[in-house]
Amino acid sequence: MKALVMSEPGHVKMTEIPTPVPKEDEVLVKIHASGICVNDVRDFKGDCNFSYPRIGGHEYAGEICEMGSAVNKDRFHVGQKVVTYIIDNCNECYYCKNGYENVCPDFSHTTAYQNPDGISGFGGFAQYITAKASDLYICEDHVSYEKLALTEPIACVLNSINKSNVEFGDDVLVIGGGTMGMLHVMLAHLRGARVILSEPMKERRDKALELGANDVIDPMNTDAVAEVKKLTGGMGAKVVFDTTAVPALALQAIECTAKCGTVVMFSSLHPNKPVEVNLGAIHSTQVNITGAQNGSVKTFWQAVQIMNKGVFDPTPLIEAVYDYNDFDEAMACAMRPDTYKVVLKMEDHDK
Repeated sequence: MKALVMSEPGHVKMTEIPTPVPKEDEVLVKIHASGICVNDVRDFKGDCNFSYPRIGGHEYAGEICEMGSAVNKDRFHVGQKVVTYIIDNCNECYYCKNGYENVCPDFSHTTAYQNPDGISGFGGFAQYITAKASDLYICEDHVSYEKLALTEPIACVLNSINKSNVEFGDDVLVIGGGTMGMLHVMLAHLRGARVILSEPMKERRDKALELGANDVIDPMNTDAVAEVKKLTGGMGAKVVFDTTAVPALALQAIECTAKCGTVVMFSSLHPNKPVEVNLGAIHSTQVNITGAQNGSVKTFWQAVQIMNKGVFDPTPLIEAVYDYNDFDEAMACAMRPDTYKVVLKMEDHDK
C-alpha cells in the first residue's frame, strides 16, 4: 500500500509499504479521508518528541475491506463506512475502569508516539489501517467521508462541552476562532447557549456569527474581559472555553468566568510555560478550572450519531480537500493562520 511517511520534520514522501494484516479480532479499513490536525502541523515542523519514520493522521474515516475470523459478522460487514476510536488505552488501569479512558497513561507510551523498531504514528495518512472491531463506529452511507474525517475533532469538543455541562440559556465564551473554536461555537449553540466568540480576525468573527455565535469580540481593539462582563450583565460567562495555545490567554479566560462558573483549558499550550494564577480569587469566586483532552468512547459515539442523524453538519469548517499525492500543497494550506480543516483524500486504493 501507499503511505505518506515522514522521515524527518518537513520531509514527507509517498512510500510503498506492506499492507497490514488484520488479526482475528480486527478489520482492515480502507481509508478514504483524513483531516490534517494542528498536531500534524506541529509534527511537520518538528515541534514534537516523536520517533521517525512516522505516518501521521488521526482524523480518518474509511470502509471495512477485510475482517478477522472473530469479528461479529452480524454487526459488521465488508463495505461498511466506519470511523475508529484512535486512543489505544489499556482497558486495565484506574482511569479506563472509571470512564476516563481518554487520559489512560499507557496511551502516550504506544507506537502512536514512539516506535524504535519501526514506523510510529496514528497511520491515517495511508491507504489502509487495521483496527480492533471493538473500536469501530458504524456510519451511515449518506454521510460523506470528508465529513466523517471530522469525527475525532468533534468528539474532542463534545468531551469539552460535556465536562462543562453547558445548559439552555447559559452565557458561553469561546476564545479563539480556529477549527476547534468554531466547533465549540456551533455545538454550544446546539446546546441552547448564548455564545460569545473572542477572535482577532474579522473574517472569523463574521463566520462565527453565521455559525451560531450571538456576539463577537475583537480582543485587539477592545478590553475583552470588560466586554464579556458588559454582555453578561457584569457577571462574566458561566462557561469559558480557551481553544488557543497562548499561555497569557489562559489568565484572560479565568478573568472572563463568572462566579461559580467553569473555565475549560481545551488546547495544549505552546510554549507550555507556567501561568501564575491568583488562587485567592479562585477561592473567593469558586471558579472551576479544568482541562479537556481527547475524545472519549462516549463522545466518539455522540459525534457519529449527530452526523448520522443529520443533527450536525461540519461542512462549513472544511477549508479544502486535497488528493494525498498533493500533500505538500495540503500541508501548506493547513499551516496558514486563516484556514480551517484541510482534508486529504486517497483516490488510488490499489494494495
